Amino acid sequence: MAVAQFLEKHAKVAKVHYPGLKSHPDHALAKRQMKGFGSMLAFDLKGGLPAARRFCDRVQLFLLAASLGGPESLVVLPIYSSHYNMSAEDWRESALRPGTVRVSVGLEDTEDLIADLKQALS
Repeated sequence: MAVAQFLEKHAKVAKVHYPGLKSHPDHALAKRQMKGFGSMLAFDLKGGLPAARRFCDRVQLFLLAASLGGPESLVVLPIYSSHYNMSAEDWRESALRPGTVRVSVGLEDTEDLIADLKQALS
Protein backbone atom coordinates (compact mmCIF):
# COMPACT_ATOMS: atom_id res chain seq x y z
CA MET A 1 0.00 0.00 0.00
CA ALA A 2 2.83 2.42 0.86
CA VAL A 3 4.42 1.91 -2.57
CA ALA A 4 1.09 2.51 -4.34
CA GLN A 5 0.44 5.64 -2.28
CA PHE A 6 3.93 6.98 -3.02
CA LEU A 7 3.50 6.39 -6.75
CA GLU A 8 0.03 7.95 -6.81
CA LYS A 9 1.45 11.20 -5.46
CA HIS A 10 4.50 11.33 -7.76
CA ALA A 11 4.45 14.00 -10.47
CA LYS A 12 5.85 11.66 -13.15
CA VAL A 13 3.16 9.00 -12.62
CA ALA A 14 -0.02 9.38 -14.66
CA LYS A 15 -2.06 6.62 -12.98
CA VAL A 16 -1.66 3.80 -10.46
CA HIS A 17 -3.60 0.56 -10.93
CA TYR A 18 -4.05 -0.87 -7.43
CA PRO A 19 -7.40 -1.86 -5.90
CA GLY A 20 -6.25 -0.79 -2.43
CA LEU A 21 -6.29 2.87 -3.46
CA LYS A 22 -9.54 4.77 -3.05
CA SER A 23 -8.98 6.20 -6.54
CA HIS A 24 -9.28 2.74 -8.12
CA PRO A 25 -12.69 2.29 -9.80
CA ASP A 26 -13.23 -1.10 -8.10
CA HIS A 27 -11.90 -0.14 -4.67
CA ALA A 28 -15.25 -0.65 -2.88
CA LEU A 29 -15.68 -4.10 -4.42
CA ALA A 30 -12.09 -5.09 -3.62
CA LYS A 31 -12.52 -3.91 -0.04
CA ARG A 32 -15.57 -6.14 0.37
CA GLN A 33 -13.89 -9.16 -1.22
CA MET A 34 -10.34 -8.93 0.13
CA LYS A 35 -8.73 -8.95 3.55
CA GLY A 36 -5.71 -7.17 2.08
CA PHE A 37 -4.88 -5.84 -1.34
CA GLY A 38 -1.70 -7.74 -2.12
CA SER A 39 1.69 -6.79 -3.46
CA MET A 40 1.02 -6.56 -7.20
CA LEU A 41 0.35 -3.23 -8.87
CA ALA A 42 0.92 -1.36 -12.10
CA PHE A 43 1.42 2.28 -12.93
CA ASP A 44 1.51 4.41 -16.04
CA LEU A 45 4.36 6.85 -16.45
CA LYS A 46 3.92 10.22 -18.07
CA GLY A 47 6.15 10.15 -21.11
CA GLY A 48 5.05 6.69 -22.25
CA LEU A 49 7.45 3.96 -23.26
CA PRO A 50 10.64 6.08 -23.23
CA ALA A 51 9.92 7.08 -19.62
CA ALA A 52 9.10 3.48 -18.64
CA ARG A 53 12.32 2.17 -20.21
CA ARG A 54 14.36 4.87 -18.48
CA PHE A 55 12.70 4.00 -15.15
CA CYS A 56 13.47 0.28 -15.55
CA ASP A 57 17.07 1.08 -16.47
CA ARG A 58 17.45 3.18 -13.32
CA VAL A 59 15.96 0.97 -10.58
CA GLN A 60 18.62 -0.55 -8.35
CA LEU A 61 16.78 -2.55 -5.71
CA PHE A 62 13.93 -3.70 -7.94
CA LEU A 63 14.99 -6.27 -10.51
CA LEU A 64 13.87 -6.17 -14.13
CA ALA A 65 12.13 -9.47 -14.75
CA ALA A 66 10.50 -11.41 -17.57
CA SER A 67 7.63 -12.36 -15.27
CA LEU A 68 6.54 -11.48 -11.78
CA GLY A 69 6.69 -13.59 -8.64
CA GLY A 70 9.26 -14.35 -6.01
CA PRO A 71 10.55 -12.93 -2.73
CA GLU A 72 12.40 -10.03 -4.38
CA SER A 73 10.78 -6.87 -5.73
CA LEU A 74 10.43 -6.97 -9.49
CA VAL A 75 9.41 -4.69 -12.37
CA VAL A 76 8.37 -5.64 -15.89
CA LEU A 77 7.17 -3.75 -18.96
CA PRO A 78 4.07 -5.53 -20.34
CA ILE A 79 4.74 -4.10 -23.81
CA TYR A 80 7.83 -6.33 -23.94
CA SER A 81 6.38 -9.36 -22.15
CA SER A 82 2.75 -10.40 -21.67
CA HIS A 83 1.37 -7.94 -24.23
CA TYR A 84 4.16 -8.10 -26.80
CA ASN A 85 2.02 -9.48 -29.63
CA MET A 86 -1.01 -7.25 -29.12
CA SER A 87 -2.28 -5.26 -32.07
CA ALA A 88 -2.63 -1.49 -31.93
CA GLU A 89 -6.41 -1.98 -31.63
CA ASP A 90 -5.98 -4.38 -28.70
CA TRP A 91 -3.73 -1.82 -26.97
CA ARG A 92 -6.36 0.90 -27.41
CA GLU A 93 -9.01 -1.35 -25.86
CA SER A 94 -6.87 -2.45 -22.91
CA ALA A 95 -6.22 -0.60 -19.67
CA LEU A 96 -2.49 -0.79 -20.38
CA ARG A 97 -0.43 1.87 -22.08
CA PRO A 98 3.07 1.61 -23.58
CA GLY A 99 4.34 3.38 -20.45
CA THR A 100 2.77 0.88 -18.05
CA VAL A 101 5.14 -0.73 -15.54
CA ARG A 102 4.04 -3.77 -13.52
CA VAL A 103 5.47 -4.18 -10.04
CA SER A 104 5.70 -7.09 -7.64
CA VAL A 105 6.66 -5.83 -4.18
CA GLY A 106 8.90 -8.29 -2.39
CA LEU A 107 10.21 -8.68 1.13
CA GLU A 108 12.59 -5.71 1.16
CA ASP A 109 12.09 -2.78 3.52
CA THR A 110 9.32 -0.42 2.36
CA GLU A 111 11.46 2.68 2.89
CA ASP A 112 14.27 1.17 0.78
CA LEU A 113 11.82 0.34 -2.03
CA ILE A 114 10.32 3.83 -2.01
CA ALA A 115 13.82 5.35 -2.03
CA ASP A 116 14.67 3.24 -5.09
CA LEU A 117 11.47 4.28 -6.86
CA LYS A 118 12.16 7.92 -6.02
CA GLN A 119 15.68 7.90 -7.45
CA ALA A 120 14.56 5.97 -10.55
CA LEU A 121 11.82 8.52 -11.22
CA SER A 122 14.11 11.53 -10.75
